[in-house]
Amino acid sequence: MTAMPLTQTEFIDLPVAEHGRPWSLVDGEVVMTQPTPLHQRVQTRLIVAISVWAGAAPGRGEAILPLDVRIDELNVYASDVLWYAEGRTPGGGDVRPSPMPDIAAEVRSPSTWRYDIGAKKSGYERKGLPELWLVDTAAGEVLVFRRSTAAMPSFDVALQLTAGDVLGSPQLPGFALLLDELFGE
Repeated sequence: MTAMPLTQTEFIDLPVAEHGRPWSLVDGEVVMTQPTPLHQRVQTRLIVAISVWAGAAPGRGEAILPLDVRIDELNVYASDVLWYAEGRTPGGGDVRPSPMPDIAAEVRSPSTWRYDIGAKKSGYERKGLPELWLVDTAAGEVLVFRRSTAAMPSFDVALQLTAGDVLGSPQLPGFALLLDELFGE
């Protein structure tokens, strides 16, 4: 017997996980992240790099660890790193779900990668996310999907960055993270 899919309201009303691992709702199914040490190192390096860049000058927004972001009635995602432009950062308190970020980054976990490159990428694209970074720790690459303009209905720029390349974004002027540093031991 197949379980009934959860709605975003039912998902948001679930008690927060005591173990602290983020959950996502993908097509009505609760998906729990099971991060590896490599996943956590890469996630930490990414959020630190963006946070240092953001803190170096006013008006650069804020990088945040996973928050619930509503895509639609059956999808609520908690990406590994979220960046919000200045003035768009979610407020304090326990208000869930949070608004759509300007950049979402998913770091590969064995338990969730198929969702990240499939349903979650499609959901973010459909909902209007400006830019998505899929950080593949197994391949040592970052797949970048973005819209060339805010009016684009879908991701029309796709980049595959590998060793020696630099991760950056038109939304983050002056931000540059060498992939060798991101994936380095």
